[in-house]
Amino acid sequence: MSPIKTVVFADIAGSTALYEALGNEHAAAAVARLTEGIGQAIEDRGGRVVKKLGDGVLGVFADAEKAVDAMVGCMRYQRSVAQQPGPRMEIRVGLASGDLVEVDGDCYGDAVNVAARLCERAGLAEIWATEDTVQGLLEPPGVSFIRLGHLVVRGKAEPLVMYRIDWEPGSAGESLTMQAGLLSNMARLEAAEQAEIRFSWRGGNQMFAVSDMPVHVGRSTSAQLCIGDPRVSRQHARLDWRGGAFLLTDLSSYGTWVRFEGSDVPVQLRRDSCLLHGAGAISLGVPFTDASAPTLGFQVSGSSMHLG
Repeated sequence: MSPIKTVVFADIAGSTALYEALGNEHAAAAVARLTEGIGQAIEDRGGRVVKKLGDGVLGVFADAEKAVDAMVGCMRYQRSVAQQPGPRMEIRVGLASGDLVEVDGDCYGDAVNVAARLCERAGLAEIWATEDTVQGLLEPPGVSFIRLGHLVVRGKAEPLVMYRIDWEPGSAGESLTMQAGLLSNMARLEAAEQAEIRFSWRGGNQMFAVSDMPVHVGRSTSAQLCIGDPRVSRQHARLDWRGGAFLLTDLSSYGTWVRFEGSDVPVQLRRDSCLLHGAGAISLGVPFTDASAPTLGFQVSGSSMHLG
């Protein structure tokens, strides 16, 4: 059993359209150049290319920070290339860390399976990572770690907390999230102007549209969503519209908890973020286990939920 390592599973999407547009020979050459580029990025940052799988690359790093740096670099380079006219290819990536068994140059283990599953779930030009991968890492310049909540991964007994690594801040790329404890995903909101989020607090309701963002939540009377409870910080949290979804960021001293409808597993935020989708509740300053916790109900409208 080797020390903990970080597995990179990168897949190329859009190659089918490329074959139709360019023909087999030219398309195969373009796919080969991209897989070579991904492999070179892995090696340049101290990783090892385990193997290439047609349209994908499997790599291993001893350092999670270098794995993140390599994949962010790949995404940014490919985005610059994609500005050129003609059919485009996109990369999607899964990152997972854990113990590996390495035999004859190949590698096996739970992290390999999880990285592959995350790559399947990620949207175009997205990097998804396990909490074990990003925990303790500093966000590189221009990069954000966005908590997605709990994801049910086939073969795992318990849901895993996942993150999306935003390498292009403010991008309007397709955002996927998983409802805690359920194998569900959130389709992109059909039109930004139709998206709204409703909060309920002590019998009252407040509705906010995308045009109202950012919305501040806190004890301060200047907050758009003012919660009069001493356990709530003056500037407790901020709600933004980012990447086609509502993003809640904790700004408080004691934390924020989010529980999605249909799940008993809350997402705990401490100066980090979570995508809000569907309906649920938000506890401010203390966890849900405290029956007197100041709790907001929320419901997002304008999105389509698909259970699978």
